[in-house]
Amino acid sequence: MAYKFIKWFEELSKEDVPLVGGKGANLGEMTRAGIPVPPGFCVTAEAYKYFVENVKVEDGRTLQEWIMDIISKTNVDDSKQLQENTAKIREKIISLPMPEEIEKEIREAYKELSQRFGKEEVYVAVRSSATAEDLPEASFAGQQETYLDVLGADDVIDKVKKCWASLWTARATFYREKQGFDHMKVYLSAVVQKMVNSEKSGVMFTANPVTNNRNEIMINASWGLGEAVVSGSVTPDEYIVEKGTWKIKEKFIAKKEVMVVRNPETGRGTVYVKVAEYLGPEWVEKQVLTDEQIIEVAKIGAKIEEHYGWPQDIEWAYDKDDGKLYIVQSRPITTLKEEVSGEEVEEVEEAEVILKGLGASPGIGAGRVVVIFDASEIDKVKEGDILVTTMTNPDMVPAMKRAAAIVTDEGGRTSHAAIVSRELGIPCVVGTKEATKKLKTGDYVTVDGTRGVVYKGIVKSLVKKEKEEKAEGKVVVAGAPLVTGTMVKVNVSMPEVAERAAATGADGVGLLRAEHMILTIGQHPIKFIKEGKFDELVERLADGIRTVAAAFYPRPVWYRTLDAPTNEFKEMPGGEDEPDERNPMLGWRGIRRSLDQPELLKAEFTAIKKVVEEGYNNVGVMLPLVSHPYQIREAKRIAREVGLEPHKDVAFGVMIEVPAAAIIIEDLIKEGIDFISFGTNDLTQYTLALDRDNERVAKLYDETHPAVLKLIKHVIKVCKKYGVETSICGQAGSDPKMARILVRLGIDSISANPDAVELIRKVVAQEERKIMLEAARRQIFKDEEDLF
Repeated sequence: MAYKFIKWFEELSKEDVPLVGGKGANLGEMTRAGIPVPPGFCVTAEAYKYFVENVKVEDGRTLQEWIMDIISKTNVDDSKQLQENTAKIREKIISLPMPEEIEKEIREAYKELSQRFGKEEVYVAVRSSATAEDLPEASFAGQQETYLDVLGADDVIDKVKKCWASLWTARATFYREKQGFDHMKVYLSAVVQKMVNSEKSGVMFTANPVTNNRNEIMINASWGLGEAVVSGSVTPDEYIVEKGTWKIKEKFIAKKEVMVVRNPETGRGTVYVKVAEYLGPEWVEKQVLTDEQIIEVAKIGAKIEEHYGWPQDIEWAYDKDDGKLYIVQSRPITTLKEEVSGEEVEEVEEAEVILKGLGASPGIGAGRVVVIFDASEIDKVKEGDILVTTMTNPDMVPAMKRAAAIVTDEGGRTSHAAIVSRELGIPCVVGTKEATKKLKTGDYVTVDGTRGVVYKGIVKSLVKKEKEEKAEGKVVVAGAPLVTGTMVKVNVSMPEVAERAAATGADGVGLLRAEHMILTIGQHPIKFIKEGKFDELVERLADGIRTVAAAFYPRPVWYRTLDAPTNEFKEMPGGEDEPDERNPMLGWRGIRRSLDQPELLKAEFTAIKKVVEEGYNNVGVMLPLVSHPYQIREAKRIAREVGLEPHKDVAFGVMIEVPAAAIIIEDLIKEGIDFISFGTNDLTQYTLALDRDNERVAKLYDETHPAVLKLIKHVIKVCKKYGVETSICGQAGSDPKMARILVRLGIDSISANPDAVELIRKVVAQEERKIMLEAARRQIFKDEEDLF
């Protein structure tokens, strides 16, 4: 059948943005390059145009004329009127029949797509892809709708109309009006694409992200849909493939406890299930990809890298329905540093490998093994020992600092052990499964945190090389830092990493955590004070704060007062009286606890006063979990009691983690604050009423949920009005997608984890340039209109 309103992906290229929008054009580009994206077709922008210009409403006008009449009478700054009028437009589009000629083509194309898979009906995704007639490069990302698990031609037609209608949401209409786009020249294409019902899926890096070796491809794989791997809820298999020879150099077969599947009861949405129950116990530790599939995935990755001319971070999946490999997404790797030469990752043939895991923090560490199972045993770990445990926790940090290397049974590259090790610069191997069984206290081993292996004994060649590199002061030097209007700061957990964090070129410290400093005293801080060691506690805190303030001077350092939940204190000596709380994250923590136990807050304020009096005037105080103005008032009173004057001696701010704080932000400002910082981990959990560590609801955790973003936008707007600085220090600050949103919302600074500072600064710079370009274009159009 010859189509007028349908274009198959294979007919499209990146030049077809005016016809099918950016999303459709990119899918076509990849398809034409021979990359196996899930097949599909686009209902072109011409179909939408034909619909609105030919379908008539009750009074005889075309739908387009009727829509423009409503829009001409709509004040987009009147939120109520905008919502009501755009709702009328959407309802009208959905209620009117689709022209028979368009409907017929969609039915035929959907039938043809289904027949490609030997079925009467296949599950598809229907996505919006907007485009502007005179400005095809304009971005409308995230403004229109996407519908997943759509089944049947009737359902597809219904969702295409709903995509058309989504062109007229209040948000999209407001955006076009404010950006100066002509509503009559903005159209919408609907992308109809076969859903990948993944049997196995994962992520691939076409350059090794641990060693930066561009001759290696790293593949992560697990059972079911890719959501489990991307979210980090499962430790995936890992395979290393050499480009060109396609030799599988390494395999790590993980213990995969959970997987994500299409809901078998409803046929819609996804659910987490246990691998042992869903597939069988033998699948938990079974290799996900066959050797042939590993090579197939690697070769496709190399092809994509060649097409785009840069190493790629690729999401892939094998479809359960047809057994074929599909590429779901591809984007450039932006965090590659200097390439590590082959000599630097030399194979040590003579060494005996006794354990393999995931290389989580690079480097070589050799020494005596000490196996521990809980924090009560950390004193066994001496300077230079190899710490071996099931999985680390915050109470083990003092021992981790003393260790030459860390090896764990469990965890992935985002586990506690991995994150803290990278921050400390200590070699670490995680996810070995049996380190605590195979290694015994008193053994001597060499740990290679780059390759993820543990060798028997002290491998002299590796240790010698490590010492030589340290003696040479070998470092990776970043390029000249980008200058951005939005400051990019860094989060610091431990004073010991201050110099390393400062070397990132960050504009300051957006979050200096108190918890690790206090945990290092070895017992409950209240017990410490009751034993008459108040001054000693002050000295220890002052030493930590001073170290960071000095490393960053004169750049600002925001110290967050203690915010440890009761379960973390309970395990410490002297923590026997800590209450048993059903949910410590909702309990006695943050400023609530600090005001109930003011002696601890006094110690923190006294330590800050001591550092400030030494000339470090770059320190600020940040109160966690604030929900009422009186908490700020009381904290200031305690600060003044020890001689620390808020706003004069130190900047004084609060964390916005509780929805109540966001809602009453104006009241908090009137109480007197210099800055705020969003703690998005808690703000998201409290706003959406879910625990992100609960696997049953973790999939619902979304820091970009409209409710969360509305709270953030409201706070930024009010703070701008009163001249209060805004920042973010939650995990979302290290997410490029969230960073772009925050720059658009006008945030003053973003604080990221040390390993993400460089990437976030690049993202911020790109987004700021886009904003300036958009403003310049609007002015050009305005000037042209004035001329004519």
